[in-house]
Amino acid sequence: MPVLPPEDRPRPESLTDLFVSFTLLALQGFGGVLAVVQRELVEKKRWMTRDEFIEDWSVAQIMPGPNVINLALIIGGRYFGLKGALVGLAGMLLVPLVLVLALAVVYTQFADHPGVAGALRGMGAVAAGLILATGIKLISALTTNIMGWRWCAVLGLACLTGIVVLRLPLAYVLFGLGGVACTLAYKRLKP
Repeated sequence: MPVLPPEDRPRPESLTDLFVSFTLLALQGFGGVLAVVQRELVEKKRWMTRDEFIEDWSVAQIMPGPNVINLALIIGGRYFGLKGALVGLAGMLLVPLVLVLALAVVYTQFADHPGVAGALRGMGAVAAGLILATGIKLISALTTNIMGWRWCAVLGLACLTGIVVLRLPLAYVLFGLGGVACTLAYKRLKP
């Protein structure tokens, strides 16, 4: 797919389009929306390129709060300023909030049923698979990363080891490896 210059690229047509788009994204996400957001915003709507998505998603991850909500704020703000950021936020929260409250009421009635527990375990496995598939799909972007794919792989494995094996707090891993990554990138960017 050819990369269009930003001025020729599709964009949200209105605040309503932005709200509806983020509402639909939010309604598709169970246990994580990375795969859904990437597919919708990059491949279907083409509001951003794959590299822009990776950069914005990286920023959204280090900001406090849920990643996809931060991304909605970034994208809404990019196209419509403060009003767009607030509409993107509302799109991500309004309808899902009502649904979650309704599901909480229903869950209290059926929480002890074995079918409900099995369904929740199944949804967790599906969410993990979606995240893994998205990671595999986006791995080709490492070829254009300033640090190169080898350093990215080393840092990714160090992150996995720190969180999964050593069970270090996320803040330590984020600031430790993030600091190393920033230093490496800075040295490579330096003329």
